[in-house]
Amino acid sequence: MADLLRLENVVSGYGDAVVLNGLSFAIKEGRSLALLGRNGTGKTTTIDTIVGVTRHHGGRIVLDGVDISAAAPEARAHAGIGWVPQERNIFKSLSVEENLTAVARPGRWDVRAVYTMFPRLGERRRNLGGQLSGGEQQMLAVARALVLNPRLLLLDEPLEGLAPIIVEELLAAIASLTREEGISAIVVEQKARKILATTDDAIVLDRGSIVHRSTSRELLGDPAALDLHLGVTSRN
Repeated sequence: MADLLRLENVVSGYGDAVVLNGLSFAIKEGRSLALLGRNGTGKTTTIDTIVGVTRHHGGRIVLDGVDISAAAPEARAHAGIGWVPQERNIFKSLSVEENLTAVARPGRWDVRAVYTMFPRLGERRRNLGGQLSGGEQQMLAVARALVLNPRLLLLDEPLEGLAPIIVEELLAAIASLTREEGISAIVVEQKARKILATTDDAIVLDRGSIVHRSTSRELLGDPAALDLHLGVTSRN
């Protein structure tokens, strides 16, 4: 199976500050990757670099065989990258449906399909984005990325600050998208055990470099590695 996305010795950061210094990894079509690490290790910078909102100092980012290292963020979105940032970036002054139709592109994921995935959004289709709960806003952020009909979905801390019942709904949605719909995904998440149970592969970053690489199942079954790299104990 060919690589959908490949980072080759990528050096990037913000302004003159370098955060990633020679980062290399790949994700294959239809696979999901948990991108883990303690705070400040370069996880969000990695996502931002793939999206194209950091300063690129070196290396290559290759999407489906095409070097997109110099491409603008909007060109990367058109090439098939869907992004759900930590800030969600929904239009709070527009209705749920307007949020979706404003960015939708033709394909499998239309408004009806995302309402099936997230029934809460269908129930609140006329509500403004700013009237939604935090969990509903996160669902809308994921739905906005889906209606772009991406080949690769990037999710940055999708479970942060959400109620347990919403966490479980979003985890189920992520699992459905990757395992049943075949969308490739990279998920940055602090809730390591939960996301490892949902993804295929795992990478752990420290100071912008990879310190652990394995399948998610292998990392989930390795308490010593979880504790060493993430501070996750059996009680977490």
